[in-house]
Amino acid sequence: MTEARIIELEIKAAYQEDLLQALNQVVSQQQQQIDRLEKTCTLLNERIKSVSNERRDGGNDGNGHEVPPHY
Repeated sequence: MTEARIIELEIKAAYQEDLLQALNQVVSQQQQQIDRLEKTCTLLNERIKSVSNERRDGGNDGNGHEVPPHY
């Protein structure tokens, strides 16, 4: 192999290493975002169940389901 060819391969390897590091950082950030979204979904599901249970147990939700006192 010629020296120029070896230098070209070393340059390509260096670019690939940089690209790999950049992609790894993106994947890491995406995983953190997925973790936050999963936590948010879990909290929202718990809140929905809580509200549903409160309504089922007869809690007054203020949506006008009760007959007003003047009837």
